Amino acid sequence: MIKSSLAVIGRGRLADELVALGKEKGLDVAQLHDATAISPTTQFVIDTENGSDDKKRAVLQRLDASLPAPGVIVTSCLRFSTTLMASWVKKPERVVGFATFYPLKDRKLVELAPGLRTLDKSLEQAEQLFKNLGKEAVRVKDTPGLTFPRILSLIVNEAARSLEEGVASAEEIDIAMRLGVNYPQGPLRWADQIGLDEVLAVLEGLQRETGDDRYRPATLLKKLVIAGYLGETSGRGFYSHNEGQVKS
Repeated sequence: MIKSSLAVIGRGRLADELVALGKEKGLDVAQLHDATAISPTTQFVIDTENGSDDKKRAVLQRLDASLPAPGVIVTSCLRFSTTLMASWVKKPERVVGFATFYPLKDRKLVELAPGLRTLDKSLEQAEQLFKNLGKEAVRVKDTPGLTFPRILSLIVNEAARSLEEGVASAEEIDIAMRLGVNYPQGPLRWADQIGLDEVLAVLEGLQRETGDDRYRPATLLKKLVIAGYLGETSGRGFYSHNEGQVKS
């Protein structure tokens, strides 16, 4: 068991970034792969898991059972609303949702969403935690994906549909959006950087929660994730990052 005041749960790049940022800011931080390995000195947990409901539920329930009573659980809500995730644990008042996309270094702001049973004190502590990490925190409505990840995921989804319908190549779509609306990078390359599984998590969460067909993931996006082509981390997504070739 590693003693720390902040524990980060997860194996992905966002978890790695949070740990590195915490150490850079002088926080006592530990990265854990097992939610039951929480130290009794831990005050905050940032959970980056975005998998299936069974996997997410299991992580949160283990955290709830292991984290000392005053501790706050800040959990990624790309796929689920905070209220839903908090309903899975015995102390829902200390659960706060957050949403952002990798890379965190490019984000000045992190979005937070309280559930219906989240205490103001828990939300305020989560805000202070991210301020200590050098990020601004803004409160938004409780919904999967919150604001920035939601809007960007919808843009990526439309770009993926355009690609699968043969409207243009991946490179052409990205050039059009970079030069046409001054995006920092094209949506398909951006999706490869974020991780296609993260984008899919937001869309599936919104479609499940709202029942609105506009959030239905593009068939190509789903197939790429099923095949394990997640973008930069796997070497292939909409683009082949090993060879620099467009994935058609």
